[in-house]
Amino acid sequence: MIKSFTALAIAILTLIGVGSATAEQFGTADEARAMLDRAITALKSDEPTALKEINDTNNKEFHDRDLYVSCFNTLDGKFTAFPSPGMIGMDVRTFTFDNDPIGQRAYDALQGIPEGTLATMDYKFSKGGKPATKQSIEVRIGHEGCGVAYYK
Repeated sequence: MIKSFTALAIAILTLIGVGSATAEQFGTADEARAMLDRAITALKSDEPTALKEINDTNNKEFHDRDLYVSCFNTLDGKFTAFPSPGMIGMDVRTFTFDNDPIGQRAYDALQGIPEGTLATMDYKFSKGGKPATKQSIEVRIGHEGCGVAYYK
């Protein structure tokens, strides 16, 4: 089950992260941070509405080229927001890519840090069929851990 989930997650992330953007249209670190800041503001204002908006792939505030917000519950690790509805409710900690437990690392990065504190995590991901470094910027707001990743 975990292997099939991992394969599905890799396929989905590859399609979303690489297939939706052309070579020169990748989001920047500043754009990723601005998107995360919008998510933080929305979550603090009205969490249920914010998660609904973050999950709406047509909402350009939270989905732009290869940038998107994903969130998980910091208590149980279950995705609460992700561009692919099939990922909602799945445990972020089971996600691996190329033997890197990036889901577990994302979960661990937010455990024990004060709410609103940014955490970063670098990992390798495919960009145009070749490995490239991505950085995820993450924050915990209440029991939601949300992040946006961009190619460095």
